[in-house]
Amino acid sequence: MTITLGFDVYGTLIDTAGITEALKKHAGENAAAFSSLWRDKQLEYSFRRGLMQNYQHFAVCTRNGLDYVCEVMGYDISPEDRDSLMAQYRILPAFSDVKEALPRLQQGDFRLFAFSNGRKADVCSLLEHSGISSYFSDVISTDEIKSFKPNPAVYAHFLRRTGATGKEAWLISGNPFDVIGAISSGMRGAWVKRSAHACFDPWEIQPTTTVTNIAALKEAVEAQER
Repeated sequence: MTITLGFDVYGTLIDTAGITEALKKHAGENAAAFSSLWRDKQLEYSFRRGLMQNYQHFAVCTRNGLDYVCEVMGYDISPEDRDSLMAQYRILPAFSDVKEALPRLQQGDFRLFAFSNGRKADVCSLLEHSGISSYFSDVISTDEIKSFKPNPAVYAHFLRRTGATGKEAWLISGNPFDVIGAISSGMRGAWVKRSAHACFDPWEIQPTTTVTNIAALKEAVEAQER
């Protein structure tokens, strides 16, 4: 049986903390805290817009998050510099394990898809800049149905687009809310726990498997499929 893998992009394949270096010019020693809060607000705004059914694409959530952090942390960053930071979000780096791990999965009995809240053009930019775009059969964006993870409709859209069933489809994510959303919608879910301090939400839903990096994914998924 061919297994379909849907890879979350931001925070799973691509390191959103990669923006920290660019932020040092504006936030100095607080650049890491700025980056972390920016990411938190980006996701929060996508959740809120999804619940409100007041859709704006993911880059809008990202820019709104940036504007919020500038205000709450008291940084007077010019509109031009904010535009530059937004441009940096299209060329964030991949995690170090990704480029080596994806070819092994591609050569196995797997179909690989990028599956993201981001617009397709933005995701393609990230994958191409990181040199990993060729490993994916397609890029599937939640923008196609004007919603965000973890709306169940998003995971159903992924299954329709890939022609997979829930039993043979996996969501691979470093974001617990995404793994929970996929499993709740009938898919399997692998949590990429990149930090020893990361905590999975203490819900009734737990990951199908947990790995510390993408390199360990092939064996972990195959073990569940035996």
